[in-house]
Amino acid sequence: MRIFRNLHNLPRFNKAVLTIGTFDGVHVGHQHIINSVNTLAQEVGGESILLTFHPHPRTIVHSNYSIQLLSPLEEKFELLQQYGINNVVVVPFTRDFSQQSPTAYVSDFLVKNFAPSKIVIGYNHKFGKNRAGNLTLLSQMGTKYGFAVEEISKQQVEDIAISSTKIRNALQAGKVAAASRWLGHKYHLHGVVVKGQQLGKKIGFPTANILLNDSSKLVPANGVYAVTVHLDKQVYKGMLNIGVRPTVSGLGKTIEVNMFNFDRNIYGERIKITLVQYLRAEHKFANLPALVAQLNKDKIAALSCL
Repeated sequence: MRIFRNLHNLPRFNKAVLTIGTFDGVHVGHQHIINSVNTLAQEVGGESILLTFHPHPRTIVHSNYSIQLLSPLEEKFELLQQYGINNVVVVPFTRDFSQQSPTAYVSDFLVKNFAPSKIVIGYNHKFGKNRAGNLTLLSQMGTKYGFAVEEISKQQVEDIAISSTKIRNALQAGKVAAASRWLGHKYHLHGVVVKGQQLGKKIGFPTANILLNDSSKLVPANGVYAVTVHLDKQVYKGMLNIGVRPTVSGLGKTIEVNMFNFDRNIYGERIKITLVQYLRAEHKFANLPALVAQLNKDKIAALSCL
């Protein structure tokens, strides 16, 4: 998979079959579209291109809009790599870009940069200034510039929209198993290990505190999770706590993971945490011995589902 971040350094694509969108989460609905684009590209002897935007267009068009992403850009690349797309082009989304007329967007941007043979797009796709361009206009311009338009049906588009909403809602409710089904893969948190208060080590459950790579990443509901941890090409079993640690004096919300059978200083190292199962909500315990007793139960529960 080739990744292009600079629109001024694009190659001449061969019979490009193009799809356009944010593809946040690269979930099962997105995977269906990617499979279709790849199949169409193979049929015409061309190459598939996924066109996405950074930052998220809504954060530019609506300055007060805040979004929690299922897959920030680098994570999106990692996921797309799994599904066989030939090329990913990241378009820097700016206010100037959003002000192009629909016809200029097609002729000066899509046709000029990609010379597509086919564009795969949703029935309700809007583009250009004030989102004035639609599928009808795109098809008309396709006749003029020599590309076909493949429509993603209303049902498929609505399924995708529902899936994105369902996945976010599921994660915010701690339902990671359901979210994994709709994603078609497990949900991950990527970050770097930073120093915490080091209380876990004192009670026999040392934890690695995680600073996420991207602050826009959606963090699931507070609670305890069974997880696997990817570090230095090794995979470890563990349990993750997201929350404010009400039993001890905390420093606000934290993300901290206890890796089983692991005793090493990994400050500054990057890790990936895969959420497997929600175990319980975060509770305040009467004292530290009560907390330790519960952590031992959590470890048994985590191991049973890992």
